[in-house]
Amino acid sequence: MYRDHTKVVHIGDCAIGGGNPVAIQSMTNTKTEDVAATVAQIHTLEDLGCDIIRCAVPTMQAAEALEQIKKQIHIPLVADIHFDYRLAIAAMEHGADKIRINPGNIGDNDRVRAVVDVAKERNIPIRVGVNSGSLEKEYIEEYGGVTAEGIVRSALGKVKLIEDMGYDNLVISIKSSDVMMCVKAHELIAPKTAHPLHVGITESGTVLSGNIKSAVGLGIILSQGIGDTIRVSLTGDPSEEIRSARLILRTLGLRKGGVTVVSCPTCGRTQIDLIGLAGKVEDMVRDMDLDVKVAVMGCVVNGPGEAREADIGIAGGKGEGLLIKKGEVIKKLPEDQFLNALHDELMKMQK
Repeated sequence: MYRDHTKVVHIGDCAIGGGNPVAIQSMTNTKTEDVAATVAQIHTLEDLGCDIIRCAVPTMQAAEALEQIKKQIHIPLVADIHFDYRLAIAAMEHGADKIRINPGNIGDNDRVRAVVDVAKERNIPIRVGVNSGSLEKEYIEEYGGVTAEGIVRSALGKVKLIEDMGYDNLVISIKSSDVMMCVKAHELIAPKTAHPLHVGITESGTVLSGNIKSAVGLGIILSQGIGDTIRVSLTGDPSEEIRSARLILRTLGLRKGGVTVVSCPTCGRTQIDLIGLAGKVEDMVRDMDLDVKVAVMGCVVNGPGEAREADIGIAGGKGEGLLIKKGEVIKKLPEDQFLNALHDELMKMQK
């Protein structure tokens, strides 16, 4: 099903699916056993707009640490489990709001059933995850390699396994580092299931390449009405994942809030340090809680018009420029006062 018609699943106090807003997820990169460090990182991500946080649970100590972590955070906590079904059970017993498993590497059906029974008893959602890197040999052989069709077959088979055990409080995740394979897999699975879909481009790379791959892949998938939660997977500070996810959702019109900065690409007509100014403005507004558009324009060709269309903007000239707010010129300023003037006006809007 598409976003408006998927089942509603409650992860702690966050509802996904059924037309609820697309939720932003990230994953801690601290050792989960280190409660203080993990809580501190989650607090930072909360402040940036993370809706759901996932923690790796590779040891029993990590599973037990979830109880203390839960007491100190304000967003739902997902336990990420691989290989050992006992860790999934322990994570739920210690407060996980959802668990992420791949039934294919948890063990035989009896072990999967043991996990499902605890989830059913506590009404804890299970995210069934299949990545292209973990696709079973049978599907690789059947389709002649790793394919979108094989990923979908694998995921739906694992979902059916759990449904046949009498449980359907599920979220599906199918990921690949191949952007277009990931897109195709989501296009194939969306009409075949009513379970909410968690969307992401796995192992997408560093902040630069990962952002580009995620923006392209998530943009295509989400724009088709597919996807109920997202993660921008980056090799870097998880804070960057939240900032990027918010921008992707804003760009698609799926979320409001946050300052949008528009700036021209510069050319030979530019007579101010536009590149430096645009970078400083973007850094300045990064975490401001305002739903406004700021224009930073470099010359007379498009500058005044773009600045007038924004909530506030600068239209540069020769070492000076116009400060424009809500379509009206407020004043002319020398270049060295641009940043402070924009900051002061934005602070007034925030009051």
